[in-house]
Amino acid sequence: MKLAVVTPRYGAQVAGGAETAARMLASRLAARGGWDVEVLTTVALDAATWAPAADPGTTVEDGVTVRRFAVSGTRAADFDRLTRRILARPADATADEQRRWVEAQGPVAPGLLDAVANSDADVVAFHTYLYHPTVEGLPRVAGRAVLHPAAHDEAPIRLPCYRDLFGAAAGLVFWSDAERRFAQARFPIGARRQLVLGLGVEARPGDAAAARAATGLGDRPYLLCLGRVDDGKGARLLYECFAAYKRRRPGPLALVFAGPVVHPPPGHPDVVVTGAVDEPVKWGLLRGAQALVSPSAYESFSIVLLEAWSVGTAALVNGRCAVTRDHALRSGGALAFTDYAELEVALDRLLASPGLRARLGARGAEYVRTHYHWTDLLDRYDAFLRAVARAAR
Repeated sequence: MKLAVVTPRYGAQVAGGAETAARMLASRLAARGGWDVEVLTTVALDAATWAPAADPGTTVEDGVTVRRFAVSGTRAADFDRLTRRILARPADATADEQRRWVEAQGPVAPGLLDAVANSDADVVAFHTYLYHPTVEGLPRVAGRAVLHPAAHDEAPIRLPCYRDLFGAAAGLVFWSDAERRFAQARFPIGARRQLVLGLGVEARPGDAAAARAATGLGDRPYLLCLGRVDDGKGARLLYECFAAYKRRRPGPLALVFAGPVVHPPPGHPDVVVTGAVDEPVKWGLLRGAQALVSPSAYESFSIVLLEAWSVGTAALVNGRCAVTRDHALRSGGALAFTDYAELEVALDRLLASPGLRARLGARGAEYVRTHYHWTDLLDRYDAFLRAVARAAR
């Protein structure tokens, strides 16, 4: 059996959650056997510009054949203006306005679309719903297309073109029950084959003391926000809440933002911005944190939350995010906040009680062991893909 994975960018250098999920599934399915896996992607790595970062061509990465195609220019200069105008009232956008917005967002890669249309794969899996390769590519192979939407409640998903896209897929794979509930409430997809999959989580090596040394933290206690430092992911919200907390609770506590920086937070003596870190430092930071903080209100799975739990670290999540709130309620491994007052109460509780942090971390670790084991996930994903292929034939 052959699987083609379509994603706008691909590689170990890509920090995005959806792209990481695509790579994890592709490499593990290829290693498992029974599937010939190839990835169809672009030469870009930066989703803000789509600037070329590699040469077009074919490579083999972790047992997966990766075919990269040229992009027709970088992100359109008028994209932000179009976004403000069209997404102010997305449901009213005309077909031409939607096409222009999707093209302006990019990445536009004609060779990639041709490769999708000409693919001999039994199943073609698209990650995520949002970008041009999915919007234009999926309808070309709809009868054997599986959509991994990574959907959440945001303005673009209200564009009418996405209703057609979700309805065209032969199958849909969701990262969480909350994502599936949202998609089912928004689109008429009840007759489509569906799977709530999640992702497997495996703790990696990383020493807390070495991570402290690498990031200049010394012996300070710290909270960790791991992933893209982006106001759209809650970075500014967390910064402002933390700054207010430190005014009311002076002391050595620091906040560490570890990940690629899109929107740098203002300077603050207790805020450490590391930029992207390597895997040993990442896992060391996770092990050494008082708690992981997930401030984003828009997640479809939140792999970093489960990674924190996998090493027994407690968490604090944005209660306005259905996905992380569900994880917190089902696991008992996190506290939640929706405003500053709730964050202050939660932090006071966490920081005052090592026993509470240990209990939350232990419950989270058990949740990960029970629900997110790779062997079980790959068995279910394999069966789902084969069912889609049989129906397509």
